[in-house]
Amino acid sequence: MGLLRIYLLGILQKIESIMRVFTAFLFLSFFGSAQISLETTWLPKSTNETSGLEVFGDYLVTHNDSGDKPKLYILSQKGEKIMEIELNELTHKDWEDIAADSDYFYVADTGNNYATREDLKIYILDRHFFHQGTISIRYKAQTSFVKTSRNEFDAEALAVVGDQLHLFSKNRKTLQSEIYTFPKIAGNYTLTPRAVLDTQSLVTAADYSAEDDLMVMTGYNFEGDQFFYTIPNFRKNGYDNLELQKYLIPIKPAQIEAVKIISKEEYWLSSEDEGKNRPRLFRARLNVE
Repeated sequence: MGLLRIYLLGILQKIESIMRVFTAFLFLSFFGSAQISLETTWLPKSTNETSGLEVFGDYLVTHNDSGDKPKLYILSQKGEKIMEIELNELTHKDWEDIAADSDYFYVADTGNNYATREDLKIYILDRHFFHQGTISIRYKAQTSFVKTSRNEFDAEALAVVGDQLHLFSKNRKTLQSEIYTFPKIAGNYTLTPRAVLDTQSLVTAADYSAEDDLMVMTGYNFEGDQFFYTIPNFRKNGYDNLELQKYLIPIKPAQIEAVKIISKEEYWLSSEDEGKNRPRLFRARLNVE
């Protein structure tokens, strides 16, 4: 089965998609000094809780957050499902994001909606999606695991920055986001915040471009408004001088759960179906005046 997986993944680099997909174009209004345009494509229903995006050659990789087997879905850039990869050696409680460097993928099983989990982890996969190790994390400030909805110990956004992973909290108590950092190697880590971002939203995804020194995030508020964030000069400015820029994505209903940088101006986003529509893939362009 392992050789078959490698063979199929190699083929993905060469084949051309022959399927067609319905595509609509939304040109959205100004928010502050930015205009966002979205090219919108339906995703397969099997990815109805899409919660992470990464690039694999000319393809995209996504996964569902909960209620699914431990699977990754390989998609074309038009949203067609090319193949599924079932990772039977892993467990799937609440996969919330996927990040990557040149050697590995990192799958964040860090969803903790009610602050009850004591088994938060990030799986390390090689470029053929074989399990190479596990990072286990806990929050130093968390001393109780009693079920509570308005808690500060949920996290859905993961990004690779150099030799560190950066995890952004989904803080339902303050609507801020703590940044936690730890090595991207297998081990057990106790987390304390490096910085706090005043996002005024529930952060759902993150990605970082080393070439542009750019961190981006997505989030939403309790009213269902969707937001896009940029932090330029992320490493250059340091954690004490982060410049958070926030933009409204005027699209409802939606719950954008994943982001992947294409360039400084273009990004992939994906949204859960929210029980009303099929999940969606967006190619977003941010035009800042």
